[in-house]
Amino acid sequence: MGQNILIFGETNADGYLRASTEELFGVGRELADKIGGLLIVALFGGEIGAAQARVAELGADRVLAATADQFIDITVDAHSIGLETAIGVSDAAVVLLSGTTAGRDLAGFVSGKRGAAHLVDAVQVEIENGEVVVRRPVFQGKLQAEAHAKLEETVFVTVRSGSYEVPASQSGRQVDVEALSVELNDADLRVKVVDLLESKAGSANLEAADVVVIGGRGLGEAANFPLAERLADAFSGAVGATRAVTDLGWRPHYDQVGQTGRTIAPKLYLGVGVSGAVQHTVGMRGSETVVAINRDPDAPIFKLADFGVVGDLFEIVPLLIERVREARAK
Repeated sequence: MGQNILIFGETNADGYLRASTEELFGVGRELADKIGGLLIVALFGGEIGAAQARVAELGADRVLAATADQFIDITVDAHSIGLETAIGVSDAAVVLLSGTTAGRDLAGFVSGKRGAAHLVDAVQVEIENGEVVVRRPVFQGKLQAEAHAKLEETVFVTVRSGSYEVPASQSGRQVDVEALSVELNDADLRVKVVDLLESKAGSANLEAADVVVIGGRGLGEAANFPLAERLADAFSGAVGATRAVTDLGWRPHYDQVGQTGRTIAPKLYLGVGVSGAVQHTVGMRGSETVVAINRDPDAPIFKLADFGVVGDLFEIVPLLIERVREARAK
């Protein structure tokens, strides 16, 4: 069995550590202390200097860094080879990854290739009696299930975003960065990212945005969804949608927030025409402040809302956009 905890340090296109990865340091530190090992972080990218400094501040004991053009964009082909190399160098008992698209893809691919356990969608991770024990929501968040994996070989865990708080930053803390030598052959790299396209509204990463506006079926039709986009733009926030909206084809499925979509924990959540079905609310329960706008006073979303506005969203949202823009202009 390995002796250390390894975090896959997911970065964005600018080389900064993703907020969902920062959350892993709290649980990673606890697990490393529990087994008497080191908290190690593997970073991959083209330019990752900012991420290196950040992981030191968050408490990493050791940093493994691999820079190459093939790591600028996250692909399973390149990053799975890098992650496997890091696992071998780090003597990892547990590999922690964010429950993002990239994290889920990598953990599933590498664990399957190794025949290792992969515990998914964890909201709590512990080590007890030689086993990794995770708890994950089931039945649309109404219950929690417990899953176990013996620490006889490396165990992979993907952690749901918003499950842990980012630990306090240790400003000025430094740690040695070790160059990780990863052999990448063109024959192994089947996928090449040609370009990344972002929508004008909501271009901020949904999981990382401080303000998220969610459009629901109450908007009536696809032609009305730009109203939610303009509200998100007024806050410089991100825009998402409920499953009902994506099923209707108003928005792409990668904008969906909920049990079968993304999990968010913004400082401010604004639901526009969102009824509050359990399928959606399990993905936004970590929001600090919830504002709901709906004409139905009995809509379930109001049970979760800190502030609820009952009325016609087509009258309320344009006024809200105007007031927000005026306030920010001052």
